[in-house]
Amino acid sequence: MQKVPVSRYVVFLLLMVAGLTIDLVTKWWAFDPVRGLGMPGPDRIVIWDGILSIETSLNEGALFGLGQGWGVVFITLSAVAVVGIGCWLFVAGAARDWLLTAALGLITGGILGNLYDRLGWHELTWHHAFGGHQIGDRVYAVRDWIHFQTPWFDWPIFNIADSLLVCGVGLLLLHAYVLEPRRIAAEKKQQTQAEGSPAPAATSKPTASKASTASKPSA
Repeated sequence: MQKVPVSRYVVFLLLMVAGLTIDLVTKWWAFDPVRGLGMPGPDRIVIWDGILSIETSLNEGALFGLGQGWGVVFITLSAVAVVGIGCWLFVAGAARDWLLTAALGLITGGILGNLYDRLGWHELTWHHAFGGHQIGDRVYAVRDWIHFQTPWFDWPIFNIADSLLVCGVGLLLLHAYVLEPRRIAAEKKQQTQAEGSPAPAATSKPTASKASTASKPSA
């Protein structure tokens, strides 16, 4: 087990807990029928007309609606991912790199936020028969509520957990393809310079003459 600074545990836990908390609180607000919009329907809250709005949606798939109906698979993959991240960071010692720690803290918060929904812990129930679900059945789906669109593209409705995942992956890509190659190149340059520099010349102290060579004056 590699020794990891305590500060890395703090960074990881802060980002994970903060991200998870923000995700769950905003989902609760959006799906609350009194404070927000409640279950998915025609209603929405426009933030920026034609660009950004709040619309509730239930996603039984993965990020941005991919893999609909694979709930059990995604629950299993999420649990394995969380365990794997913890082992990589704090057993293998990857947490010694602060950027990796931050990126994986965000990703873990996003994974746990959507895992909470997939396990049905939000206690929502279906209000109408849909896709094999009956009225009153427990909802095992991710709660999405952010709708971003442009005149050229309509982005699938997402949530804060999805944003955490995307930001975390973005930091991992930055680390892998920009920062890490620069670090390796800098180390190689330093090593080359060290190998190519001449060794310092040995210096010796001048020795004093043991006998005086002064000649006597002639008579």
